Amino acid sequence: MDAGPDMPTLACPQLSGAMDCILCNSTQVSDFCRLGERVYFRCGQCRLAFLDPRQMPDASTEKAQYDLHQNNPDDPDYRAFLRRLGNPLMEKLAPGSYGLDYGCGPGPALATLFGERGFVMEIYDPVYFNDDSVLEEPYDFVTCTEVVEHFHSPREEFLRFDSLLHRGGWLGIMTSWLTDEIDFSRWHYPRDPTHVCFYSAETFSWWARENGWHLELPDTNIVLLQKH
Repeated sequence: MDAGPDMPTLACPQLSGAMDCILCNSTQVSDFCRLGERVYFRCGQCRLAFLDPRQMPDASTEKAQYDLHQNNPDDPDYRAFLRRLGNPLMEKLAPGSYGLDYGCGPGPALATLFGERGFVMEIYDPVYFNDDSVLEEPYDFVTCTEVVEHFHSPREEFLRFDSLLHRGGWLGIMTSWLTDEIDFSRWHYPRDPTHVCFYSAETFSWWARENGWHLELPDTNIVLLQKH
């Protein structure tokens, strides 16, 4: 398909040496594509697509991009967007459950929504609310909206989620899935330079199988995982 004059060229690079998957550690990693100077790989085991680890953005680049985000807790459209995850997750939770909004950004809107429904919330963000003390105790649930695509070390982060949850606890994730129908060269998601990991439904299925978790996919781009 012609990418058009204003689109980056899609071409397969050559792997430079061995490359292990940054989520599942598999060696079944192959060329995926090149967008401008950015090189991407894809894992044949967990189906994660990811930016070459040698090209991950630095902290100042990430902060500058994050500061452009408009995450106003009072914005009705943004609240409606977050309810796509919030509503199905709330249905799983006992009243007053204790939760953590992980990667909440400068305006913790999702934590506000849960708080309005009587849930007890903590917030964490490595840029805006970097208080590691909230990562020292287990929770009934953890929310993670539009965050996992930023992970430079997703395996480490998913293992952290495991440590943050009680048995039976729920992890709620919102991220745009990379499906077979998507033309990566035209997709908006990799245009954000801080988006470095691209998940499919198969990726979350792999994690659930590997770790004995229960998986539900209540809607497109919405993932609910229960720790067993």
